[in-house]
Amino acid sequence: MKYDNLMDRILNLDNLRIAYRKVVSNDGSAGIDGINVKELKDHLKANMLSIIVSLRSGRYMPQAVLGKPIQKSTGGTRLLGIPTTTDRVIQQAIHQVLSPMWEEEFSEFSYGFRPKRNAGQALSQGLEYINAGYQDVIDLDLKSFFDEVNHDKLMGLISKKISDKTLLQLIRRILESEIVIEGKYQKAKKEAPQGGPLSPLLSNILLNEFDVELSRRGHRFVRYADDCSIFLRSKRSALRVLTSITHYLDCTLKLKVNAEKTSICRPVNFELLGHSFTSTYKKGEKGKYRLSISKKSWMRLKEKIKVITKKTSPIPFTERIQRLNWLMRGWVNYFKVATGYEKFKYLDSWIRCRLRYCIWKGWKKANRRYRAFRQLGLDHVKAKQFSNSRLGGWRIACSPIMGTTVTEEKLKLRGYESFRDYYHKVHSKLIVT
Repeated sequence: MKYDNLMDRILNLDNLRIAYRKVVSNDGSAGIDGINVKELKDHLKANMLSIIVSLRSGRYMPQAVLGKPIQKSTGGTRLLGIPTTTDRVIQQAIHQVLSPMWEEEFSEFSYGFRPKRNAGQALSQGLEYINAGYQDVIDLDLKSFFDEVNHDKLMGLISKKISDKTLLQLIRRILESEIVIEGKYQKAKKEAPQGGPLSPLLSNILLNEFDVELSRRGHRFVRYADDCSIFLRSKRSALRVLTSITHYLDCTLKLKVNAEKTSICRPVNFELLGHSFTSTYKKGEKGKYRLSISKKSWMRLKEKIKVITKKTSPIPFTERIQRLNWLMRGWVNYFKVATGYEKFKYLDSWIRCRLRYCIWKGWKKANRRYRAFRQLGLDHVKAKQFSNSRLGGWRIACSPIMGTTVTEEKLKLRGYESFRDYYHKVHSKLIVT
């Protein structure tokens, strides 16, 4: 079925209001015009009528995208494209109309950037395949996917479903918007930079062709955005499938497989969305695996904590605690179905030492430390002894000098919450439900 006259639905005032609220709630940086989400309302009030007229007539030209290279956790960089806030509203309005049209066609094994689908479902499906005996996994990495999108191929797929020429022209212009990197304008030949509300849908439209091909061949797979894993029963089958799908991606979808990062692995060496797979070692469950938190995820978490609790950063202590709590809640909720929480006891102890180091550093001089220890309940002798200690800052932070004065209970009074306590709170809810 082909859809026509979609611009009327996209430019419907109710649809535009929803798009505006979504863009504002997502916050984000300003584009090249410098208009942020706080200034967007006034800008749209003054210009929305002329914008709608130019969109209806097909004369609207999206502004250039602000390009920011971001570091990937797996190494290398990925280009983040930041459209102007006005263009983000337009893209969001288009997304709201087009997304339901494609949802009915998308694979049930595609989980990224789709309504009512999430990483947890992708992980559960991957674990199910592995425990069913499909333990030779193709961990597929597409080479700079968002930098290699073939515009003609993508527009061909979109035009199979949409016959509204004004909309097709607008989407083409969005894809071909210039990119500004460090003040220099670059013309987009193949790129579809991440950052705009429409880019996840466009990537799913293109990669759905890959999903359809994998399903046609009868393969078991899980895809989350451009991360795809294919599960097979033998290494021989995996080698054969990798060769054939590499050829399909190259010739049909015009996408390149990153040979350096693509591998065939067993579950113990396989990572999916920050999780690893660990043998259960239980009686009667030989060859079975469970989800655990990967080593890389732990390392990334510790790096983020180090930034927040860096003693030389001029951050108010209350703000440090707030940032830690935000990080902790998001992280625990994401990894709540995985094992590895035994490490929380050590992690919490390490965090408290870093917080105590920040406090010690903030006291600066012996007189200030003496007054602080007295306020914390120490007698004159101990307060004098502790405040004039010649131990290094980190040794003091991890010693009874601070542990018995700046206790966990006192930190909790300042808003501190441990990873372990929050995990038990989340996990108890899981058990009840």
